[in-house]
Amino acid sequence: MNTYSRLPVTFTHGRGVTLWDTAGKEYLDALAGIAVSGLGHAHPDLVQAISEQAGRLIHTSNLYGVAEQESLATKLSQLSGLDEVFFCNSGAEANEAAIKLARLYGYKKTGLPGAKVIVMERAWHGRTIGTLAATGSEKARHGFEPLPDEGFIRVPYNNMAAIQAVADTQPEIQAVLLEVLQGEGGINIATEGYLKRLREFCTERGWLLMIDEVQSGIGRTGTWFGYQHAGIVPDVITLAKGLGSGVPIGACLAGGQAKGVMGPGNHGTTFGGGPLVSQAALTTLTVMERDALLANAAKVGGYLRAGLENDLCNVAGVVEIRGRGLMLGIELDRPCGELVKEALAAGLLINVTRDNVVRLLPPLILSIADANVLIARLVPLIKQFLSK
Repeated sequence: MNTYSRLPVTFTHGRGVTLWDTAGKEYLDALAGIAVSGLGHAHPDLVQAISEQAGRLIHTSNLYGVAEQESLATKLSQLSGLDEVFFCNSGAEANEAAIKLARLYGYKKTGLPGAKVIVMERAWHGRTIGTLAATGSEKARHGFEPLPDEGFIRVPYNNMAAIQAVADTQPEIQAVLLEVLQGEGGINIATEGYLKRLREFCTERGWLLMIDEVQSGIGRTGTWFGYQHAGIVPDVITLAKGLGSGVPIGACLAGGQAKGVMGPGNHGTTFGGGPLVSQAALTTLTVMERDALLANAAKVGGYLRAGLENDLCNVAGVVEIRGRGLMLGIELDRPCGELVKEALAAGLLINVTRDNVVRLLPPLILSIADANVLIARLVPLIKQFLSK
C-alpha cells in the first residue's frame, strides 16, 4: 500500500553510526531508525546473539514457557521497579495493552464498565484504532473516524491544573497516560515538578499513572526510563523501539496499583516475547550496561545540544533547542520538511516532526567525534534554509 512518502535512498549495510546506500554513499545516522537502533548498526554482540539463537530456537508461542522471555522480564523488572511484564511486538501494541489494563482496573475496582483515561494534547501513542484515539495528532486521526474517543479525556500537556479541573467532574477516570518527553509531538518535556505532583495526585485518586516510554525509554535520555529523572515510579510503563535494537519487540510493564489486574485470557499475543526477540533485547540491555551507554547518551547528548546552541542561538528563525540525552529537537519558526532531503544530500539522516521541529535520535553509541560531524553537516543547512 502507498502508506509511506519514502526518501529516494536505499541502504545496503551499516556499521556503528554509519550507513551506506546502493551507490556506496556514506551517511551519518542521526535518526537510528526512529530511536530504534540504539547499539548502532551490525553490532557484533547483537549479530552473534541473534545468529546463535536462530540456530537454537525461534518460536514456540506463549502456550509454553520461554526461558529467554522470563530472563528479560526479570531484567526489566529490576531496572524499572515494576513487577509484571507483558511482551508484544510494537509500541502501539504495548499501549493497547496499557489501555486495556486501565479499563479492566476500573471495572474490577468499581464493578462498572466505561473507565476513562486522561491523555495529552500533542501525544503520540500509536496508529491502531485504540491508540489513535489516545493520540493528539489531528493529522494522524483525520479520516479514521469514528474513533473510540469517549474513553479518553484530552488535556494540555505539562498542566496539572487541567487534570485537577476534570478530576471532580469525571468520576469514570481511572488512569493518566502520557509521555514524559513527547517525540512525535515536537520534543516537549514534562517538568519534574509536574511529574512528581501527578504521581501524588494519581495515588490520592486511586488512578493508574501510565507512562509511554516507547521512544524515550531504554537509555535514550541518559537514564533507563525518562520518568527516572523525576525520581518517581509509575504503575504502568510501555516500551518498544530501542528495546530490541531493530528486532520488533514491545512490552507493557505493571506494578503498584496495576499489579495483578490482568489474568489468563485477558490479553495475549502469538509472537510477543519469543526466544529470538527476547534474546536480542537481553543482549541490548547487557551491552548497554557493559559499555555504559546511558552515561554516554547523557554526555554526548549534552555536548551535542551545547554545540547546536552555540552555533544556532543567535540565528533568526531558531525558536528553541530542547530535549534530553540523545533525544533532541530544534524548533524553527516555519515548516522545514525540506531539510530532510537537504540533509540526505549532505550525508546526514534526520527527521522533522510537527512540521517545524528537526528531530535528532542518533544511536546511543554516538561519540563526541560523531557529534562534531553531525553539527558540521546540520548547522549550515539550517542557516542556509532560514536565510532564504
